[in-house]
Amino acid sequence: MVIKKAFLSITLACASAVISLSASADVLQQIQERHVVLIAIPQDYAPYGFVSSDMTPKGLDIDVAKLVAKKMGVKVKLIPVTSPNRVPYLQTGKADMTISSLGKTPQRAKVIDYSIAYAPFYDAVFGSKELKASTPKEMAGKTVSVTRGSMQDKELSEIAPKAIVKRFEDNNSTITAFLSGQTQMAAIGTTVAAAIEKSHPNVDMQLKLVLSNSPCYIGMPKGQPKLVAKVNSIIRAAKKDGTLDKISQKWLGAPAGNLPE
Repeated sequence: MVIKKAFLSITLACASAVISLSASADVLQQIQERHVVLIAIPQDYAPYGFVSSDMTPKGLDIDVAKLVAKKMGVKVKLIPVTSPNRVPYLQTGKADMTISSLGKTPQRAKVIDYSIAYAPFYDAVFGSKELKASTPKEMAGKTVSVTRGSMQDKELSEIAPKAIVKRFEDNNSTITAFLSGQTQMAAIGTTVAAAIEKSHPNVDMQLKLVLSNSPCYIGMPKGQPKLVAKVNSIIRAAKKDGTLDKISQKWLGAPAGNLPE
């Protein structure tokens, strides 16, 4: 029994040491040593990230990911993620960073670190023109589709708590639920709504309620100051030389503008 307890103690101590070592690992150094940066990106959230007709990922987030890799002097490996697993992929080491229209929240800031903002993003609720739902009070009892774990999910719960929220695991499902009539409204980004209207010109969709202006940030593992500093220097340079404005103009139809630090 004494031997078993001693063995258990040693095992736990080793496990603790491994966890501590993993938590303190220098991710920037790992990226430089492998000459590849692992970046989580969306593939179902046009125009930020989607799979094009030639089956390759395209979008604003993908262009920013390639820019970051280029400026770091390494190759990029794009890792498709959904909204719920963007943060877990950072925590488990499956990605070095996530560039996936990620908004900043106090809850997320406890477990990951953020870059400065790299793109604008407005969240809103959309529904048919005749639907009366332009205030939180008017949304009570009406159905709204939203992607689970997204910024829109959090904002909707806070602003319109009496709305009937239907949560889906990915953005395509959220949009499909609205387009197919499963829900009366959808809580999405305004740029995503513009992409839907372009691909579905006959859709009856009108902005009902603005939820927030939530710029996009690059998420990184917690406790990686060197990596955060490197990424921030890349973003600041891209803001200064107009690269971010060009990327934003390409995908959103407007420059990135004065983004928050």
